[in-house]
Amino acid sequence: MSRLFYQTRLERPQLDRADGIYMWDVTGKRYIDGSSGAMVSNIGHSNPRVLAAMKTQMEKSTFGYRLHFQTEASEALAERAAGLAPEGLNRVFFVSGGSEATESAMKLARQYALTRGQAQRYKVISRMPSYHGATLGALSVTGYAPMTAPFDPMMRAMPKIPAPRAYLDGLDPDDPATGAHYAQMLEDKILEEGPQTVLAFIVEPIGGASTGALVSPAGYMQRIRQICDHYGVLLIHDEVMTGGGRTGRFFAAEHWDVAPDLICLSKGFGGGYVPLGAVIARDDMVEAVLDAGGFIHGHTYAGNPLACAAGLAVIDEIEENGLMANTCRMGAHLKSRLSDLMQKYPMIGDVRGEGLLLAFELMADRRSKTPLPVEFNAFDRLVEIAYQNGLIIYSRRTRGGLSGDHFLVCPPMIVNEPQLDELIGLLDQSLSQFMAEVPSDLFRTA
Repeated sequence: MSRLFYQTRLERPQLDRADGIYMWDVTGKRYIDGSSGAMVSNIGHSNPRVLAAMKTQMEKSTFGYRLHFQTEASEALAERAAGLAPEGLNRVFFVSGGSEATESAMKLARQYALTRGQAQRYKVISRMPSYHGATLGALSVTGYAPMTAPFDPMMRAMPKIPAPRAYLDGLDPDDPATGAHYAQMLEDKILEEGPQTVLAFIVEPIGGASTGALVSPAGYMQRIRQICDHYGVLLIHDEVMTGGGRTGRFFAAEHWDVAPDLICLSKGFGGGYVPLGAVIARDDMVEAVLDAGGFIHGHTYAGNPLACAAGLAVIDEIEENGLMANTCRMGAHLKSRLSDLMQKYPMIGDVRGEGLLLAFELMADRRSKTPLPVEFNAFDRLVEIAYQNGLIIYSRRTRGGLSGDHFLVCPPMIVNEPQLDELIGLLDQSLSQFMAEVPSDLFRTA
């Protein structure tokens, strides 16, 4: 019996090796990594450039504590990350993962408010549903009941507003009035809570696991920036999943030309080679906090030179091989193929996303957006069928974690068209098998 434990008793085969978009278990069975792990392995597995960079750094040093030394790799990666960020966001704080990035951003925001004599500002508004991490601070701004409910007594509840799920509300996501409608909910919540108490608003420009690649409606990102400015509320962009080129831009917010005050970054930033993340902040915020006595926060592995060397090589691979352009091309092809499957299978009620952050949602009735019965456990069952067929996809429940079933299809950014066709073939096979398990008269296509 394994001494390891994770979330459940689910057993998986032992991984033998991985290369590109493929992974093999010890029996020799091959899998397509159709979700890049948890939307992490953006440049694929076993990339020679990254492995070489890690080997070079390992021969120099694998650890240098940030209070004892500066390191060439961490300084270089901070310079590179700041150069990719919107103008004015020039300061970088390294962490080891997305939850750490979220907590670091919230703590920096709070300490900045204190330097401005705004001790009453502590509330961080987020959305329902949303996911910003698994630690207690990150969970306080996460809107996903199965993950948060057990720990509610241990957390300070933070205000929530509805995520802009226009497709469920019968609204046109391309109409600026739709974006204004959902953004108004933020202003209403700020006024309800008392503007003097609201510290920040945290938002994924394009949704991740909790909403299944939900793209912000027209005008939404611009309007929430205006609202935050008006009330002195800091805007935090959670780009843990969307950053690193996954949507065809290095940061998803670039699709709307909107700059936040803080950016949370991880997952594809390290590409799955090392635990790595970052918070990128405005200069004036960092200077104010440092002038006031310093940032009261830190993690042992912050700025680890081995992690930073890998992160630099990941960015080199993305930029020098045109992977963001490839993401746009292959994302359009994959989205078209998913739409073809929607025409074939009446249970697919929506296809959405940007670049290679794509998802489809299963429904019993496309017209009413009625979800599949919870007891079908579709979000688990289809993933399991696909896995047995050699395809890895990622699922969650769309409606706050309680019902609705969506599936993220997010292969590495190196994927090519024949590989996508192979992926779609396995997904088609898996959907057909799942359909055979549910009553045929359940679905309506109108």
